[in-house]
Amino acid sequence: MLNLVIALVNTDVAMTRDQVRRVVVGYADAPSDEAFARLFERDKDTLRALGVPLSTVGLGGHTDEVGYRIDQDAYALGQIDLTPAELGVLSLAAQFWADQTLRTQMARALVKLRAAGAPAGAGDPLAGLTPRVRAAGDAYGPLLEAISQRRAVSFRYRAASDGQVRARKVLPWRIAARGGGWYLLSHDVERDAPRVFRLSRIEGRVRLTGPAGAFDVPPGLDTDRMLGRTGHEAPTRTALLAIRPERAAELRARGKQVEVPDDPAAGGSGGAPPRFPDDGDPRDLVEVPFRSVYGMGAHLAGYGAAVLVLDPPELRDDVVRRLRESARVGTPGGARVGRQSGSEESRG
Repeated sequence: MLNLVIALVNTDVAMTRDQVRRVVVGYADAPSDEAFARLFERDKDTLRALGVPLSTVGLGGHTDEVGYRIDQDAYALGQIDLTPAELGVLSLAAQFWADQTLRTQMARALVKLRAAGAPAGAGDPLAGLTPRVRAAGDAYGPLLEAISQRRAVSFRYRAASDGQVRARKVLPWRIAARGGGWYLLSHDVERDAPRVFRLSRIEGRVRLTGPAGAFDVPPGLDTDRMLGRTGHEAPTRTALLAIRPERAAELRARGKQVEVPDDPAAGGSGGAPPRFPDDGDPRDLVEVPFRSVYGMGAHLAGYGAAVLVLDPPELRDDVVRRLRESARVGTPGGARVGRQSGSEESRG
């Protein structure tokens, strides 16, 4: 649709349907005239619903054929007049993108808004607030493209229940952010049922398969209801963490600090009681709630040696596994794996 807007804004004369199909990137992939017609009609309706002044123009002469164009004067953005609070909300939304997926575009948009006359200090009303949503990852872009084109996708997915990686083929409906993570709402082709997949558990490439316009999103799709049926509300567990002073403020805010036990071997679970680290570094003992070992392990591994997992054992093992994998591929985490894994091994 963005390609279509660019083409119709920059043409001197109205473009016919045949010209659109030949010139605009994306339409040439339509497998038939009927598929192109459905895709083009859908995109026109969507653009008009978004307020884009897409006009139909008679070409005159000895033909009944019509063309399409966008009136640049009607489409031009009017004077920007944002209050400090309004621009603060937009700045907060821009922080939502923790990776490079759209961060650059968001930053440029904010620069343009400020250049258009937004008042200085516009971000102050919301200073100190930061969205807690993890990076969408490499799967986000292909999935968004598949949703836009209504094409099936295939990928390999690590299940939260048993950690097994299996191939999945789905019809993607929608992407949603909940509880600090990104989720794909879809129809699982093999199981012939609605399913939700966490983007952080997708491994390798997401491949688009089949023709565009292959399915329709169910009317009235209830995002909250689907996420509520997927283990998103799994039982809450408690992680026991040894954290260096003045580090991991986010974990401290989520949990509570507890006293170091007189008996350092007390208080464990799973038959393997934790021992408070005796590596010579002062640490605080903090209890933090979590639901998913996979998700919490990915989060804690990012802190390296600043946070040691004492309990539960399966969470500690997951963090150590991630740090060892980082060391093998030569990432910065590899420089920290020795302290984390060494401390774990010394505690048995």
